Parts: sequence; structure tokens; C-alpha cells
Amino acid sequence: MLSYSSYILTAVAALIVTCHALSKFPEISGLPDIPGKDVLKGLPHVPGLPGSLDTGCHNLLVNLEHRLFQLEAALALNGKIREVGEKVFATNGKKADFASALRSCEEAGGTLATPMNEEENKAIMDIVKQYKQYAYLGIKECETSGQFTYITGMPLSYTKWHQYEPNGKGKEKCVEMYKDGSWNDKKCNLYRLTICEF
Repeated sequence: MLSYSSYILTAVAALIVTCHALSKFPEISGLPDIPGKDVLKGLPHVPGLPGSLDTGCHNLLVNLEHRLFQLEAALALNGKIREVGEKVFATNGKKADFASALRSCEEAGGTLATPMNEEENKAIMDIVKQYKQYAYLGIKECETSGQFTYITGMPLSYTKWHQYEPNGKGKEKCVEMYKDGSWNDKKCNLYRLTICEF
């Protein structure tokens, strides 16, 4: 996950630096000859860039978007990511306790997977089923025993508790997902599959 996020950030930074340099130094010529640039005729002019450079920056964006699509497809093929709406759920396939899993996700630029609806819950469940391992969710018990919130502190707007759960009565502060997509409150020091959301 970290290398995928790092690649994206590096590519975006390179694009921004390139376009910024081109806009500051219009005398620079020799933009790469990118196949398919004829399809870019008639695109709106980007303010601040000479018209001849708009195409170059746009071509860079098109190539970056294509490369990101390839990387996402490869990760999806390996069962490491699922996309739902604007969210991407991803795993590194490693097991960790709650705090370590959360830290890994945050270091990669995301947070623990937190389903907000049935579609997101199913996407996370698909990863859990593929890896045949339960996973921690970005949900914790708050000060009031039996009351759970998202790790952001916001109240839950969606739940998928397993029958008779939660039942830890203040002793099980974290939440894991079973292979059927249902939730169980559990102690935070067990090792569960790390699934992040971005």
C-alpha cells in the first residue's frame, strides 16, 4: 500500500512541477511527442499557461491517469483493493493489532476501513473472504459501555452487527468483521487483517 500511495504522490508532484516550470518558462520547447494528441484539439485553455503548453500538461495528465488505472487494475486483480464510490479499500495482506493496523493505514495516507453503507461493507467483506481472515474496522467503543462510534468520534450511521453482538460489555473496545460481513466487538490486542480506506 505504501509504495502504491508513494507512486501516486510522486507522479502528481512531478506533473505539478513540470506544468509549473513550463508556465514560468514559456521559452522551453521540445515537449514529448505523445501519441493521440490530435484528440486534444479544442480543449479549453488553462489560465496561466500558454496555449501550446496546455496540451503538454494535459497529455501528462492523460498518461498519469492511464498509469494509475493500470496500477489499480493490477491491485484489483490480486484482490488487494476494492473501489466503492469515491473510496478505495486496500490491504497489504498482513495481520496486526488494532493500533498497529491503524498506524499502518495512516502512514499510507488513509485510515482503517470504515463501512458507511451496505455497499462499502460488502467491498470490505470481499477482501476478508479472499484472505480468510477477520479484519478490524475503524470503529471503537466509546466511554459509554455498548456504544460504538467511528474512530473519528462520529456516531455510527450504519451497522451490521452479528446476532447478539455487541456483547463485550466494555471489555471489547474494537470491532472486527467476520467473513460473512457481520461485525463483532473484540479486544484490540488480537491480530487481524489490515484493511485501509483511502
